[in-house]
Amino acid sequence: MANSEQLGTQIAQELGFLGISSSDKQRDLLLKHLLLMLEKNSQINLTSVTDECDAITLHVVDSCLVAHVVKKYLVETSDVITHRFLDIGTGGGFPGIPFGIMTGWDGVLIDSVGKKVTAVNEFINTLGLPLQLKADSVRAEQLALNEAQSFGCVIARGVGRMGMLIEYATPFLCDSGVFIASKANINDDERKQAEKIAEICGLECVSCETFELPRDMGHRELDIYKKVEESRVKLPRAIGRAKKRPLT
Repeated sequence: MANSEQLGTQIAQELGFLGISSSDKQRDLLLKHLLLMLEKNSQINLTSVTDECDAITLHVVDSCLVAHVVKKYLVETSDVITHRFLDIGTGGGFPGIPFGIMTGWDGVLIDSVGKKVTAVNEFINTLGLPLQLKADSVRAEQLALNEAQSFGCVIARGVGRMGMLIEYATPFLCDSGVFIASKANINDDERKQAEKIAEICGLECVSCETFELPRDMGHRELDIYKKVEESRVKLPRAIGRAKKRPLT
């Protein structure tokens, strides 16, 4: 088992390998979150990755990629809404907590499993970030009724099909806001469906960033969609409709 110094060095080296700059404080918080999550994992199933070194690459570094690409596509303004993000399906707090650590933006992390949300809020409090981040056990369709156009960025990592996630994300986005989906691989059929749904929702795919994780730990594709016009359909639809009856 590696010690904290070795794990911190691994984070610094792997982020550097991907061209991601980080401070000592950011790396300390990233590692602390990971260790808290792995400790809690013995009580609640938060991840199947239990090796600390592998978890750094597959959770911490992978999550930081989302924060790394967002600044290239989000219009910088003085509006506080622009610098607020939503993490859909946060699980053990990934990518939301690392995203918040790396960007400094305020964020809401949602998951349908109440025990996971309770754990994530414990992590947030222990990290000293309760004024910046919060987790909530709520469906995206429900939250959108009270948080319409309130976020500059919506993120999702490895949860569900792209088209469904685009529909979930759309009502939250302010003008020129961006949605970022991080997945291991996106096949042509899924991407074609996603682009059709994005057009209906008023989003445009502006880039697909691809990365190879350090230590040959896998391939990542980050598709970035920007809100360019109003949705042609009223969103959110009823709970479960996006999954059961896609817009295309």
